[in-house]
Amino acid sequence: MFSQRIMANLYIAIGAVLTNKIRSLLTALGIIFGVAAVIAMLAIGNGAQQEILAQIKLVGVNNIVIKPIIEQEEEKIAESTGGKKEKKKFSPGLTVRDLNSIKHTIPGITKISPEIILNTYVIRTGVRRSAKLVGVNPSYFDIYNFELYQGKHFSEEQLKIGAPVCLIGSAIKSKFFPTEDPIGKTIKVGPHWLTIVGVLKERLVSKNSISKLGIRDFNMDIYAPLQTVLVRYRNRDVISAEALRKEAQKSGGMVVIIGGNTEDESDEQQAESKNYHQLDRLVIQVDETEKLQSVAEIISRMLTRRHYEVVDFEIEIPELLLKQQQRTNDIFNYVLGAIAGISLLVGGIGIMNIMLASVLERIKEIGLRLSIGAQKSDVVQQFLFEAVMISVSGGLIGVVLGVTLAYLVSAFAGIPTIISFTSILLSFGVAATVGLIFGIAPARRAASQDPITSLRHE
Repeated sequence: MFSQRIMANLYIAIGAVLTNKIRSLLTALGIIFGVAAVIAMLAIGNGAQQEILAQIKLVGVNNIVIKPIIEQEEEKIAESTGGKKEKKKFSPGLTVRDLNSIKHTIPGITKISPEIILNTYVIRTGVRRSAKLVGVNPSYFDIYNFELYQGKHFSEEQLKIGAPVCLIGSAIKSKFFPTEDPIGKTIKVGPHWLTIVGVLKERLVSKNSISKLGIRDFNMDIYAPLQTVLVRYRNRDVISAEALRKEAQKSGGMVVIIGGNTEDESDEQQAESKNYHQLDRLVIQVDETEKLQSVAEIISRMLTRRHYEVVDFEIEIPELLLKQQQRTNDIFNYVLGAIAGISLLVGGIGIMNIMLASVLERIKEIGLRLSIGAQKSDVVQQFLFEAVMISVSGGLIGVVLGVTLAYLVSAFAGIPTIISFTSILLSFGVAATVGLIFGIAPARRAASQDPITSLRHE
């Protein structure tokens, strides 16, 4: 009997909603746009979070990055006494010896990767393109999560003797080997020919990530063993005849050079000649995030001492930048969620207002139902059912609209979006709850009507 009464009240509520389709649709608009906003905004926020996680993989997790500071002049004013200029103190720069010292002295380091980055050119079959030659060791590919597309990594023997081999990025393969397998073939990198032993998978790096995080376009890089670059290309830790000749010219002395290069250098070569650091970058991976700051401080003190109190290096912790970016993204999500929540609140208030107006319009109907035996609970159920039906139907339409908006934003604005089942369930549940809560007051007001007075109402 009780269930029959509920079904009867539900049937009456459905009839009332269908009779006033336009009014019901206008009532549901607030819920529709509120639910759509929640789904679309959460999809955008999830997409942004996914992009940040991808950036974390690019710069590495728990990494400390050491970069050399390259002075634009060999002499600078350190102190000025009586108009005299003092030369800058001597420093050996960032070298492999620093790498070994850090590796064998400081605990808690899981991987350490040195890099030598040279601007060069690549030639094959008459095609020449500028590129970067990067001297690395195997830890580099582990730290930056590089995966092989084909071929294999450097062997221990190749790393030890500095063999003329290399790994190439996907863009190098596309430009120089568009229709053939590059494995085992040679390519001229600068003045030397290198044999390709592997091709790396494509890394999708946005221009925004490149500019903000200082990430290179890895797909256009060529990777050779560190020893290969030191032996066959450039080792700034070794004093060359050319460096002695330039120093003699600047100091006004005379040094006899046999086989020295007397050709004019380009601006890029001149800038390179001012770089006395053997390594261009040193990436250190720490086993625990909590140790990052303390290990960075220890490394800073160690390098300062080894460089004779000359601070010609800088230490960065990319995770701090990423954490700040993640916090910005969280704030962005909170703001968007608040806006969407306000939309749902406005929709709920709209339902309450329309339902209150509906009570005034249907006083005679309410009085008639009460006079023929309906209980007050029946009237309450009828109006609650109407409010919930409007909010649920509005929620369903809002879900479809929100999913559509997320796909449109991703397609036309280029912003990554990820639609989760949780966001759909949350928004739909909130919509149904809003209809239930804001339908209580109109339902109670309808049930409190006096039957006789209601029948007389015009």
